[in-house]
Amino acid sequence: MVDNDGDPLAPHSHSPAELKQLLEAERRGDPFLAMRDGDGRLVIFAPGRGGRTRTVGRRPEMDLSIGWDPEVSGVHAELQGLGGEWTIVDDGLSTNGTYVNGQRAGGRQRLRDGDRIRIGRTVLAYRAGGAAELQATRTAGDAASAQPLTDTQRRVLIALCRPIHERGSFAAPASNQQIADEVYLSVDAVKMHLSRLFAAFELSEIPQNQKRARLAECVLQYGVISERDLR
Repeated sequence: MVDNDGDPLAPHSHSPAELKQLLEAERRGDPFLAMRDGDGRLVIFAPGRGGRTRTVGRRPEMDLSIGWDPEVSGVHAELQGLGGEWTIVDDGLSTNGTYVNGQRAGGRQRLRDGDRIRIGRTVLAYRAGGAAELQATRTAGDAASAQPLTDTQRRVLIALCRPIHERGSFAAPASNQQIADEVYLSVDAVKMHLSRLFAAFELSEIPQNQKRARLAECVLQYGVISERDLR
């Protein structure tokens, strides 16, 4: 948490006109930043939803100009729109740094609804609007660990990884026919099990020609299949 001093969205700090201003911004459903200018007036800045870059700094030609704050650099940071979300970037542009929720931001940092950004002495509050809030991305190992493998799935994975174990990390994983021959299944049954494994490891959306190699990489990296299994 950050100090409420200068927080443009601090509770009980708004006049009726400011509450109306905030309500209108919320109703539009677009991301916006709220701040107070040098005279204490509420300012709303809406960067939009496009995949463009917005400049932030003390210079008047900046997209978001904070000209009243002497601790803000002329060109201080950038706001970059990516897939409907916004990130803030300070790759050494500023003298005094950029802070998100009290922590200095290094490089690019994704903004989440409710974040407080401090640039110089100015606090900006970020509201994501109607942008969907994604759950934290799980690693492939985490995804699979929620669904224990069946004995047949484990045998399919062992057969898939065997060429990599025997010939090195640059070897291609086993083909469907090679897996079928090792585990005594039909090729159609192997395809069915692999399809379920791709889903369990959250690999369904990657290109088809990459799925098998990525699956083998995941199960070896996360210890789902061990060296002992492949002996």
